[in-house]
Amino acid sequence: MSAKVTFDANRCKGCELCTTVCPKHIVLIDTGTTNHKGYHPATVKEMEQCIGCASCAKICPDSVITVEKF
Repeated sequence: MSAKVTFDANRCKGCELCTTVCPKHIVLIDTGTTNHKGYHPATVKEMEQCIGCASCAKICPDSVITVEKF
């Protein structure tokens, strides 16, 4: 199954909860980017590895993650 994960980078506060629950370890904090609030937002480094489990979206306290399964 393929999936697409998107983050609302401007609302992400970089809490790293999503990075701890990803079974494929592909969600990380993008230290090269800073959003308008001054946080480093989360991102997916290898989208093709995503299995669409949506664990990252479920744990996000601010609901900034969307998972679409194909």
